Amino acid sequence: MEHHDLRHHGDVEASPGLVDLAVNVRRAARPPWLDAAIRETLDDLASYPDATAATGAVAARHGRPAGEVLLTAGAAQAFVLIAQALRPARAVVVHPQFTEPEAALRAAGHAVDRVVLAAADGFRLGPDAVPPDADLVIIGNPTNPTSVLHPAADLAALARPGRVLVVDEAFADTVPGEPDSLAGRRDLPGLVVLRSLTKTWGLAGLRIGYLLAAPDLVTRLAAVQPLWPVSTPALAAAAACATPEAVAAERDIAVALGHDRDHLIATLRTVDGVTIHGRPRGSFVLFRLAGADKARVALRERGYAVRRGDTFPGLGADWLRVAVRDRATTDGFVDALRRVLEG
Repeated sequence: MEHHDLRHHGDVEASPGLVDLAVNVRRAARPPWLDAAIRETLDDLASYPDATAATGAVAARHGRPAGEVLLTAGAAQAFVLIAQALRPARAVVVHPQFTEPEAALRAAGHAVDRVVLAAADGFRLGPDAVPPDADLVIIGNPTNPTSVLHPAADLAALARPGRVLVVDEAFADTVPGEPDSLAGRRDLPGLVVLRSLTKTWGLAGLRIGYLLAAPDLVTRLAAVQPLWPVSTPALAAAAACATPEAVAAERDIAVALGHDRDHLIATLRTVDGVTIHGRPRGSFVLFRLAGADKARVALRERGYAVRRGDTFPGLGADWLRVAVRDRATTDGFVDALRRVLEG
């Protein structure tokens, strides 16, 4: 199997003084109500965290009982819980995608089979791509790094008795209305949906996410979770971000992000040699460019950090991923890219 550095992430690319296009965390100021909710917990830090209220708030947001919600220290922690709690006979990870699921499974001693989606097909999932005997399947939606959004019906069709289907929806809230989210589906056997609050709300350093699943799966995963895994400030953020007002604000942010993403895509397509496969729908865009590995280094010299593609299974050194930012930032980046390519 081709080697990839599964533990390499975009934060390694970013450095002080560089315009950070390597990390898919929104950089705009957080709303006052969110910062206030976090600050109000600071006088209670002598007490152990109590996840009851935050769990109830997240459950209410998705129309589910509290027993179907497990709060985690970032969505990435959920992959570790899955790897520790489950004993799959055949684990399958659909690539290209976030590499932590495979890294966590391998660290726990599991063998992993890869289903690699093709750029020529727009990185879309075919109906027969996943082996029928796979009893653990992990896929992102929208997928990092491809930014492809799979139809909900295609993912739902992967669920079956005896299989745990993990859908990583860390970037689902970047799609207005979340039309292809499975977060509200309680009828699909073995479904686990992962969500993150760190991307849209700029909380990567606070580490807050959650998973949604049937009560028996939640119990199994919670059994391997450390005590008090989510801090009191992070719990307050989870509760604040689950209110109807917050969800409405989140959707407004997603609409604005969509306009900025369209501008990034259109501007990139004016650069000779750049190819975008599929239809990006997340807060980042993946593109192919001959000599991208050299261009990435040259872009750093011009003040821009972008995400290399060769650490993702299914991609190589001629791929780069860039975060969606405001139009002025995009224009500056694309101008720098054009100058790099012109030599």
